[in-house]
Formats: sequence, structure tokens, C-alpha cells
Amino acid sequence: MNKRAVVLLSGGLDSATAAAMVRAEGYELHALTFRYGQRHAREVESAKRIAVALGAVQHLILDLDLRQIGGSALTADIPVPKGRGLEEIEAGIPVTYVPARNTIFLSHALAWAEVIGSEDIVLGVNAIDYSGYPDCRPEYIAAFEQMANLATQAGVEGGSKLTIHAPLIHLTKAEIVRQGAALGVDFALTWSCYDPTPDGQPCRACDSCILREKGFAEAGIPDPGPTASCEPTFER
Repeated sequence: MNKRAVVLLSGGLDSATAAAMVRAEGYELHALTFRYGQRHAREVESAKRIAVALGAVQHLILDLDLRQIGGSALTADIPVPKGRGLEEIEAGIPVTYVPARNTIFLSHALAWAEVIGSEDIVLGVNAIDYSGYPDCRPEYIAAFEQMANLATQAGVEGGSKLTIHAPLIHLTKAEIVRQGAALGVDFALTWSCYDPTPDGQPCRACDSCILREKGFAEAGIPDPGPTASCEPTFER
């Protein structure tokens, strides 16, 4: 039987590429997506389609209302920054940072991994072309992995060691695009924009849109953009 991997699948090109990479290594994919009150909830529809395209054995979508906590332009009535230059994007932690999001997501992934007997959790974080989020750094991933092996029955009694895989952590956005293309990822299924327009199109001005455009341009690969067959869904 193939090894099982719990894959955090947001619907973006990074998580889709990370999932394709572990699938190519022979892992059985168990996709985990969160509907957490994000203004770009359109990404959940993309995640559904990516999970099907990559042959995920299961796709679990969990509902968490992080709007009750707020503190981010993605979960509160705070404007999403637009039109920032790359130097500005890379300077400091932006207001689109969702407090403790990856810790919250990885904790749920850890619980599900223990239930299904998986020793592997995969997420598409990146520490090169990214928006300065503190929970996308290698030292954070290493610390969570250490904690995970102290905090679970499987780690303490089961004799198994849980591994957090972040295969994109040291790749540029262009390298991620090339890797995904080489693995046959259909980028038309992916969604990156933080603040979709009322008709469900990418704004093309938020940090995420700018970094996506940079990645495809530097990779020399045309961005197919999201397909129009998903109905836009918004949570404000």
C-alpha cells in the first residue's frame, strides 16, 4: 500500500505543485482544505477541482470561522494592499497575514494524520518569493515537526515519526511554476488572488497576484489564469 500523506490544499499554485510532487513520489493523497471565513473563499472551489485532478483519495473541507478573531485583511474589514512593489512586499509582515494560520491548519492536519495512520504532512509554504509570513520559514516548520512528535499518541507510543514536508520552501516562484508544469499541474484550476472582483476575476494588484505574475514571467510560461467554470463565492 502507498504511504499516505495529508496535504494542505488551499487551491493555489503552490499547494497544487507540492501535492503533485508528493504524488510523483508515490504517496496517496489525502487533501485538507479550510473554509475559514477568508474573503477569497473562491480558492476552496479551486481546491476541490485540484483534488480531483490529482486523484486525491479523500478531500476533507473543514469550516473554521477565523473572522471571529479577525486581525487580517483576509478575515476582517481591512483593505487588502494593492499595487505594491516587490521591495515593499518583501519588507515586513503584511496585513494579509492571518494570525497563527499555519499553526491552526497544521494542528488539524496533525489530528487527521494520526487518525488515518499517516506519518507525512505536506504544505506548500515558500520562504523565497513570499509575503513575509513568519509561519512560512524553515525554522517554523522544523519546530512544529518537533512539537508534533511530542504531542501525539502515535509519536509517543506508536514508534512512528511524523514528518512535515515543505518541498517548495527553498524554491523561487518561477521554480515552483516550472516544477508544477513539469508534473502536469493544470494551473488554470488554481487561484491566487486575495481580493477577487465582484464578477469573480483576480484583482491583479494584490501581493499574491503580483507574485504569481512574477513567477510565470520569470519561468517563461504563460499563466492560463483561472478557468471561468467556477461560480465566484465570497465571504466578507
